[in-house]
Amino acid sequence: MNDKNKSKILVTGDRPTGNLHLGHYVGTLENRIKLQDTYDCFFLIADLHMLTTHQDKVDSLKENIFELVIDWISVGLDPNKSCFYLQSRIPEISELAVLLSMLCSVPRIQRIPTLKEKIAAMNLSENYSLGLLSYPVLMSADILAFNASVVPVGEDQLSHVELTREIGRRFNSTYKNILNEPEPLISKVSRLVGTDGQGKMSKSLNNSIYLCDSEATVKKKVMKMFTDPNRTSADVPGKVEGNPVFIYHDIFNNNLEELNDFKDRYKKGKIGDVEVKDSLVKNINQFLGPIREKRSEILKNKSEILDIIIEGSKRAQEQASKNLELIRDAMSLVL
Repeated sequence: MNDKNKSKILVTGDRPTGNLHLGHYVGTLENRIKLQDTYDCFFLIADLHMLTTHQDKVDSLKENIFELVIDWISVGLDPNKSCFYLQSRIPEISELAVLLSMLCSVPRIQRIPTLKEKIAAMNLSENYSLGLLSYPVLMSADILAFNASVVPVGEDQLSHVELTREIGRRFNSTYKNILNEPEPLISKVSRLVGTDGQGKMSKSLNNSIYLCDSEATVKKKVMKMFTDPNRTSADVPGKVEGNPVFIYHDIFNNNLEELNDFKDRYKKGKIGDVEVKDSLVKNINQFLGPIREKRSEILKNKSEILDIIIEGSKRAQEQASKNLELIRDAMSLVL
């Protein structure tokens, strides 16, 4: 860490379940790049969280861990400024999750919206694992193990930060006032619609444009993107609001004159989807160009990724160990 004035700790991370996509970038990565210069950032490779829904898909876990870190660095996250660490290499997080579970009721966890969504999406009914049920508490442990002050999240993760704040307050009132109540930091675009227009961009829904996609792949995906379903030909006036193609244009097209012209002609039925999509292909590929170049550089020295993870995990464990010692002392778990 270069800036000794970074006093506030920030914690956030991703599950190693595959490459990151544009939704991850606008939802959190863009924010992290800015925040790493003003906060002491701890970026979590959440392999334990991955097991809550992918416990039978561990064959590709190691490769996914490496790919995640490569994606981070390729977009501009800097391991010299921030700490990249592997969750499973920090046993203090797991121990803290057990301790915090004593302070949270099962009904409270079951009210977490994303837990309900995961259970429904996986068609688990009541047949879900204890690990999946308790993952919100593990997430709280991820944050409180470092006594973080801020947590960058999307809107769908706000309930997790609120649970963390509640557990922290209960701990402070029950034992000793030593835990921060972390503040959520919301990105300007917390949910990016998928290319199918049916929901947010998601690996599992196969509606994503990945940060590692080639120019040809981007073109193929954009040309298949959903637009206004009621527009049957180019001369039919179309809807811009809520149209996935224009949602992406608003984010990735910096030529406002061109964009406003597209919107005006689209509403009047004077432009075809192909022209609008061709421009979007160009703009997304321009955005991804520097990321692809950085990725190519990283792959030439891929062995360095392991060193980054190991060194970051050592630093993270030192920090978490100090905090856990204070927590255990407050709970009278020392002799």
